[in-house]
Amino acid sequence: MSTEQPATRPANPRFSSGPCAKPPTFDLTKLADAALGRSHRAAVGKDKLKAAIEGTREVLGIPADYRIGIVPASDTGAVEMALWSLLGERKVEMLAWESFGAGWITDVIKQLKVDAEVKTADYGQLVDLASVDFANDVVFTWNGTTSGVRVPNGDWIADDRQGLTICDATSAAFAMDLPWDKLDVTTFSWQKVLGGEAAHGMLILSPRTVERLESYTPAWPLPKIFRLTKGGKLIEGIFTGATINTPSMLAVEDYLFALDWARSVGGLQGLIARADANAGAVHAFCAQNDWIANLAEDEATESNTSVCLKFTDARIQDGARFAKAVAKRLEAENIALDIGAYRDAPAGLRIWCGGTVETSDIEAMLPWLAWAFEAEIAAQSVAA
Repeated sequence: MSTEQPATRPANPRFSSGPCAKPPTFDLTKLADAALGRSHRAAVGKDKLKAAIEGTREVLGIPADYRIGIVPASDTGAVEMALWSLLGERKVEMLAWESFGAGWITDVIKQLKVDAEVKTADYGQLVDLASVDFANDVVFTWNGTTSGVRVPNGDWIADDRQGLTICDATSAAFAMDLPWDKLDVTTFSWQKVLGGEAAHGMLILSPRTVERLESYTPAWPLPKIFRLTKGGKLIEGIFTGATINTPSMLAVEDYLFALDWARSVGGLQGLIARADANAGAVHAFCAQNDWIANLAEDEATESNTSVCLKFTDARIQDGARFAKAVAKRLEAENIALDIGAYRDAPAGLRIWCGGTVETSDIEAMLPWLAWAFEAEIAAQSVAA
């Protein structure tokens, strides 16, 4: 393979897995109508927050009887609110196959200290979903942002479950079909698939979850920022735009723009098709080159957003150093920014393929990846 640089460059080199690329039509003038300097409790602020909630419901197809709330601290805040407010009523099964799922295990086992069964799998693999007992609460990530492994569908989730399903869907929402009838708590953040700004989380609750909240009080004290009930009743205002803390109205405007863009490309199905095309280009590249492979070991579990790759060439002497050097070459050429593997993940690359990324940019970047690989192999040989 030649080490000559390819002629075509991506128009947008942003392939970070969070914050992710803005929608292709974005520019700062799109946010000119933001309610800056206005209270989020004023009519204009309330209207925009309500539009964000109902726009989320519309694009994602969330049932009318599910509550949707904008909460602080991104997806992490939304997950923590669910864990602290709901767990402890019964045994919980914690499922993890990457670093964020492992983080939720730490919180439940070491902080909340509830009765829990932990099921984990190595990076690239999925736990045995058939072994899950839905008499228990179940906590899992739909898509492992740091491993590129997702659950293939919701068929493994029991319709007649007694426990609640608590799903971290932060790199899945707006890119994958989420079966709402199977999910009791769903969380995500704006900065993933729609390329929104940081710090705002979304918390989506089924009617079964509301029943739990209004009938069960955890044994531990709840900080104000986690409280979803008052006097044994759901605080409905949280789910109509009366946020617990002050949201950024600039970020809200950005999210509203992203929702409008999502509608313009065909809504949820259009976004899924865009992500599938992007990931498909990467998967095809891996199939054509025997020195790189998808970290996910089962094709049915391969992510279409956070596509994680590993180098497989026997000539590579230090996998971690090699992967970092390849990513550094691509960044230096302004071809691909922020594509190194997550710090806790196996050495490799992580290419964001969500719907805000253009397939033409993926296709332009991949020959450069081949160039960077060959250049680093050559440099390694010289150094040896």
